[in-house]
Amino acid sequence: MEKFYFWPTLSTSFIVISAIFVAIGWYFIKQKNIKTHKRMMLSAAVFAVLFLTIYLTRTIFYGNTSFGGPDSLKPFYHTFLIFHIILATVGGVLGLRTIYLGLKDLLVKHRKLGPVTSIVWFFTAITGVVVYILLYVLYPGGETTSMIKAIFGF
Repeated sequence: MEKFYFWPTLSTSFIVISAIFVAIGWYFIKQKNIKTHKRMMLSAAVFAVLFLTIYLTRTIFYGNTSFGGPDSLKPFYHTFLIFHIILATVGGVLGLRTIYLGLKDLLVKHRKLGPVTSIVWFFTAITGVVVYILLYVLYPGGETTSMIKAIFGF
């Protein structure tokens, strides 16, 4: 990697840390340690918000990095990226709902939604790391461009 991409590396690290906190929180709820579970899950939410803040700030002020890999892989990359964005959006909405239910002690609903939210969040983190690797590690980052062009490739 010729160029060090500080902000994408930092934001990707935050989403990975968020997923790690979710996994730790899952462990503690299985141990019936509600207090530590709550702290871990709220920590996961903080790191997710830090990720989103950096991502949105970069997008607004700098733009998005387009795929710099071979043209033959672009359709696969863009399809994968759209899948990741949908997962991240669903994961974010589920995360907000799950946190709300937990904080309001609506535990029957929280217990049903929590495992689904966690699994979606793990897949979001994994696909986010793959996007990062494709954009900044395996291939040199393409041009900085608008969000629409970076996502859809036109």
